[in-house]
Amino acid sequence: MEDVLALKTKNVAGNIRKIREYRDYTQDYLAAKLKISQNAYSKIELGYSKLTVDRLFQIAAILEVEVPHLLTLNHNDLIKIIADDESRAVAAN
Repeated sequence: MEDVLALKTKNVAGNIRKIREYRDYTQDYLAAKLKISQNAYSKIELGYSKLTVDRLFQIAAILEVEVPHLLTLNHNDLIKIIADDESRAVAAN
């Protein structure tokens, strides 16, 4: 059970990192938006710090993604969804 939970936690942390990198945001940028140190933010991405529900929603808002995407998708699917969303937004304008 703990192994499965640890794997899911690392998957969420990995999704956060991939989206941040896709958006070309630095850890410093997200840390500043969250009003925490870069070191504290790094621990979130590495899975060393436990995410609260509030913090997860804050990160999702900054990254402009839905929370369920951070929780359930693998990295490749997540990037594809974001790229598709951005393409639709550009086409609408």
